[in-house]
Order: sequence, then C-alpha cells, then structure tokens
Amino acid sequence: MRRFQILTAAMLVIGVASPADLTADELLDRIDAQRPKYVEIASRIWRWAEVGYKEVQSSSLLADELEAAGFEVKRGVADIPTAFVAEFGSGKPVIGILAEYDALPGMEQEAVPAKQPVKSNKAGHACGHHLFGTASTWSAITVKEEMAAKKIKGTLRLYGCPAEEGGSGKVFMVRAGLFNDCDVVLHWHPGSENRAGLETNLANISGKFRFRGKAAHAAGAPHQARSALDAVMLFAHGVDLLREHVPQETRLHYVITNGGNAPNIVPDFAEVYMYARHPDPKTLDGIWNRVEKCAEGGAVATETTRSLELVGNTANLLPNDALAKLLDKHLRAIGGVTYSAEEIDFAEKLRPSLLRPELPPLTEASQVKSVSEGQRYGSTDVGDVSWAVPTGGFSTACVFPGVPMHSWQAVACGGTPVGHKGMVIAAKTLTLATLELLTDPKQVAAARESFDKRRAGKSYQTRFPKEQRPALNYRDNAVTD
Repeated sequence: MRRFQILTAAMLVIGVASPADLTADELLDRIDAQRPKYVEIASRIWRWAEVGYKEVQSSSLLADELEAAGFEVKRGVADIPTAFVAEFGSGKPVIGILAEYDALPGMEQEAVPAKQPVKSNKAGHACGHHLFGTASTWSAITVKEEMAAKKIKGTLRLYGCPAEEGGSGKVFMVRAGLFNDCDVVLHWHPGSENRAGLETNLANISGKFRFRGKAAHAAGAPHQARSALDAVMLFAHGVDLLREHVPQETRLHYVITNGGNAPNIVPDFAEVYMYARHPDPKTLDGIWNRVEKCAEGGAVATETTRSLELVGNTANLLPNDALAKLLDKHLRAIGGVTYSAEEIDFAEKLRPSLLRPELPPLTEASQVKSVSEGQRYGSTDVGDVSWAVPTGGFSTACVFPGVPMHSWQAVACGGTPVGHKGMVIAAKTLTLATLELLTDPKQVAAARESFDKRRAGKSYQTRFPKEQRPALNYRDNAVTD
C-alpha cells in the first residue's frame, strides 16, 4: 500500500494517472510485463561483448527496437558508425536519455561464480553497459507510448553512445551539436548500490604513445639497433617517477600494448596506452604536458622517434542538484533489489575470489543510499554532456555489494538475474523521472537553474583539437591475453 501511495502521488504530479486512468502501479506492471523481452536484448548484447566503436550488432539492435516502436532514428551521427539518435515528438521540452553498449577487452567471462572465460570472446561487459543501453531503450519506448496515449507535448530523445570506455564517443556527439537544443539529459549506470548521483569525478586524457626505432639481432648485432621497447620502458619509468610530483588527486596508469615480437629481435616498434586523470581539466592539461615530456625523454635517450594518437579527452562531471533530487525521489519510490536463495548462493561462491571477501551485507542492495556530494575517481564522457546541458544520473545495484566493476566477477553478475534486477529498477526510475520532466515545466526550470549556478563563471568547450576525429580503431591492438 505504501509503495502505491508514493508512486500514485508521483504520477499525479506528472499528470499521467487518475482514478479513471492508468495508475502508477499499472504503469510499472506494464514495464514488468516487458521484462522477458528486454532481458533477452541485454543478454544478446552481453554475449556479443563488442568493444568501443565496434558495437555494430549492439547499436543496431537498440536502434532497430526504437525504430520499430515509432522513433525516427538517425544512424552514424558525429562521424561515428555506431552512434545514433532516436527521436519522438516535437517542440519543448526536449528530454534526452543516454544509452551505452560497449564492452571491455580482456574481460570475457561466463555467467558463473568462478573464473571461466568465454572461449569465443575477447571482451566482456565488466561495466554493465549491456544493461545500461537496454534499460535506457526500454524506458524511452515506455515513455513514448505514454506520450502518444496521453498526447503529452515535447520531444523525447534516446542517444546511442558508443565507446564510453576510453573512446570519448559523447564528446564528439556534443561537438557535433546533437545536444544543443536539449533541455535535460538523464543517464544511469550499473553499480553495487542504488543512489542518485551528485558527485563529480575526474577529467581524463588518454592516448597511445608509439615509438619507432631500428631492428637488429639482439645477440649478434645489438649495437646496430635502436630499441623502441627501451623507449617505452624509459617513458614508463619517467611516468612512475612523476607520480610523486603531481597533485595527490591525480591518477596515472598505462599498459604496454606492443612490446615487440621475439626476445632475439630488438623491437623497432613499441606502444604504450596511457591515461592521466585529475578533477580539474586545466590542471590535467599541465600534467599531460609533463607526460608528453616523459615520452620525449624516452625517445631522445634511445634515438628513436615518437608519435601520439590522442584517444580520449573528457571533462569532469558537473552535478545537478535539482535532477539529483528528482531522481532520488523516483528511485526511492521504486526501491532496491532483493536476492533469491539461488542468487545468495551465487554470491557466496563468488566471495572467495574477491580481494575483499568480507562482502558488505547483501541486504544493502535493497536500500537506496542518500544523495551526497563528493569526489569519485573514475571518468566518463557523460562529463562533457553535463557541461553542455543540465544532466542528472543515478546507479542501481547490478552486481552484489562489494563486487568491483571492471572485473570478471562483474561480468558474471551482469549475465544473470542479479544484473537484470538492477536494470529493471533503472528502467522504471528513468520512466517516471522523464515523464515528470516532460509534464512539469518547474522541474526543467529547476534543472536549468542548478546548471547555471554550478557553471557560473566557468566556460566549456570540447577538449579535443578541432581536427581530431574519433579514434575508431583504438581497440584494435588492445592487450587481451
């Protein structure tokens, strides 16, 4: 009864429920009735596990669903083959929902509580983007049906966003003007807890430093060689020393994606993929300049040449107080998840594989955590969207409390009802919040007021050079072994 009262009150605010009309519980029941369909869609994307800018099947599946539901879909936007925008309605307000669907390399895993790679894959959904894209699409279609049935005015957009994991797909979509007339954008993300977001995070610059030298027999003629691998190692050592001399909030990390082919051949080519992060983009620019000097030093010392392919360049998140409040209200109305006996058994079998086997109580997944400001240490290209248009987000429990994202354990959870339950909560929360924004001008105005206040005195422009194009092949030589 209490849930019905809360939800009915929320639905009355957005003008889509009355005693003679659709009740809140009936709307949510309609979402629940579609669960098998969208679980299958998420499962297909989970099995495909396509990496950034290569999400051909995943993006097509979501775009096809939206098109079949009556959206006008524009594909290949912003010079990105796997990006799309689906639109329904016309006029103001314009409310956008973000969808992601890229997987991570080297994270192939079956939906079982022991490490068991999928032999046919070289990637896995360790960040739950198969759930992200599916729930957003599910919500958009549900909202569209309500708009058509109730003749609700306004424009609804679903943004199909590829390559969030390092490829900065949304940055190019912002630069292409796809958000220029948008009033509000909503997003969500799988996690280990249910919480509306008011935190900021780290701006991020990433790129591939490539060194080229001269090959020779490593034993017979090493003096005739110039080792590209030596250049990479000196670069990496310089970065490691640099960690002591940057602000403490900085994050520097890298992988060597190509170190040569055989020990008895001095490598004439080597590559390192580098990330640098900091809360302030301008401070990050200075840190990145020092990273480039480390690369220059490695090349000079080894008499090799260097080049840089800039891959990612994202801003920090700009929080929005009004949207956090709105999403928190609807997230609390929906509530968290509870686990079945089978799922609890799955968690217990997974526990020994974690670095922190003392998992928080699984009952935490049934709670909705309080909205709070703070500093998160990940990065996302949603940051650029948040500086261009009022943006609000939240997370739901799609992995067990205590399970880290970007792990094979997260992939396993995402392929089971554990992940699907969080996806359902996200679809419902997005649906209620989007409908309220479409029908209550005060909510849109409050989001704009918060945006203007948070951004006051600060400027924004996409941080890539004007000539920069999306790095569509940035995953081609990723290390997966």
